[in-house]
Amino acid sequence: MLRSLYSGISGLRSFQTKLDVVANNIANVNTYGFKASRTTFADLMSQTLVGAAQPQANRGGANAVQIGLGVRVASTDLLMTQGSLQFTGVTLDLAVDGNGFFAVEKEGERLLTRSGNFYLDANGNVVTAGGAFLLDVNGNRIQIPADAESFSVDLGGTVRAVVGGAVQEVATIGLVRVPNPQGLEKVGDNMYRLTTNATPNPAVLDLGAPGTGGRGLVRSGYLEMSNVDLAQEFTEMIIAQRGFQANARITTTSDEVLQELVNLKR
Repeated sequence: MLRSLYSGISGLRSFQTKLDVVANNIANVNTYGFKASRTTFADLMSQTLVGAAQPQANRGGANAVQIGLGVRVASTDLLMTQGSLQFTGVTLDLAVDGNGFFAVEKEGERLLTRSGNFYLDANGNVVTAGGAFLLDVNGNRIQIPADAESFSVDLGGTVRAVVGGAVQEVATIGLVRVPNPQGLEKVGDNMYRLTTNATPNPAVLDLGAPGTGGRGLVRSGYLEMSNVDLAQEFTEMIIAQRGFQANARITTTSDEVLQELVNLKR
């Protein structure tokens, strides 16, 4: 009975984590560039009561007798599928069409993002809503000239400004290629930090021009929406709720059996 009680508790904890992940996905359904997560489970170690026996001359083989001890959360995977592109018509609304991440610098740290709603600060720097600087292919901050009459961004990430009636090239937006995007670490504000499981050398950004080396293109005037599928999330929420209820029933049933044992002497 104690085994079933602890197994039920492990199920309650695991399905609570699944509900937490689903709730976060649904909460960010309208967050630009947001990537949904999913929860996977793995069974805990099993208690072996009787080991397996090989076949003998006068007796056949026997399988092991094992009792499982519950479940645990194996992983919370990032789903790095492309979100739909929404047209805005704003020049500094940028979307990565394909693989790759924008490189930004925030308080001296270089991070990655798929959220492309950028703005100009008072000094002409291209920044995120939180003030992180957008970087070019050389890792430098992108700054629009103060006397620029207008500017544009093409599919290759080249930023051009019109100054005094003449067109001049300002910079090329850098995109970072990540060998294992699911290995990235979320740090908030729609940003990710490189880890040793995302790339062999997290200290070095694999910056390059859009459209090169497997990097996507940059579409100006568009924003990438969240890749959260509400129908899928509500289905997962129902499954998690039923799993939680079933494990709660295991816990209460085990408690009732223990209560019966306590009352045997009466």
